[in-house]
Amino acid sequence: MQQTTNTILMVRPVNFRMNEQTAVNNYYQESIDGVLPETINTKAQKEFDDYVEKLRGIGVNVIVVDDKKETDTPDSIFPNNWVSFHENGDVGIYPMFAENRRLERREDILETLEQEGFQINNIIDYTSAEEEQLFLEGTGSIILDRINRKAYCALSPRADEDLFIEFCEDFEYSPVIFTANQTVNGERKAIYHTNVMMCIGETFAVICLSSIDDKKERKNVIKHLKEDGKEIVDITEAQVTNFAGNMLQVKGANDERYLIMSQSAYDSLTSSQIKTLEKHTKIVSSSLETIETCGGGSARCMMAEVFLPKL
Repeated sequence: MQQTTNTILMVRPVNFRMNEQTAVNNYYQESIDGVLPETINTKAQKEFDDYVEKLRGIGVNVIVVDDKKETDTPDSIFPNNWVSFHENGDVGIYPMFAENRRLERREDILETLEQEGFQINNIIDYTSAEEEQLFLEGTGSIILDRINRKAYCALSPRADEDLFIEFCEDFEYSPVIFTANQTVNGERKAIYHTNVMMCIGETFAVICLSSIDDKKERKNVIKHLKEDGKEIVDITEAQVTNFAGNMLQVKGANDERYLIMSQSAYDSLTSSQIKTLEKHTKIVSSSLETIETCGGGSARCMMAEVFLPKL
């Protein structure tokens, strides 16, 4: 089992904008007043292309698929929410909260991976849960410790507990369940995706412990991370707002490990947090300002990890 992969699937946007259907519970999204949608999309494409170039520059195998003009999919740039690819050849397909995000699921993307020489043995499809208004948005909702076979999930309108447990049974993970909150207009509200407040690397974990209001749950999460030998880098809610929880460790050339994050995430970290992380891994950051502002997602959301076996 491996925690990190060298292959990443990314979807290049064609209609990127603030998605009004996801903004109801993604409190990180903002509209940019007075800027034309075409301008926003062009800026997002430039950020996307620069990001892909950085990843390829360190030796990451990035498979880029273009979004389709004819589907109105403003969030297609975040494929990790609808699909996950596993070492045994299993693929998970997930139920999505926003109706227009369901259009992002594309069979031809799976075919592209097969053309690239990856083997798909089995598709586990949870999308029928949408009929019951139950959701589990892939590795946005689920943070996987693949080596220790643990799955962490912060429950929210986009992460249903029963569905998560079903996922854990199907993919053979032990569930670690909690609720993570943020302050919105003076109220504590569920953070929409676990991967906004938490990232697990091979030997470390970045997490906003103060977002877990329930002390028992917080203690339990710390216990699991510590017993698996993860050094914990605790981030603040202000750092979460700058997407410092939305990071992913990947493998580059010569098996070198890199922690990928946005420029705003990097800029929000303290020098001691950076020092701690650099003991474990090299850091690469890329400016994703437009994507973060309008999309309410960041570097990690844009990468669907490919662990599938090669034919």
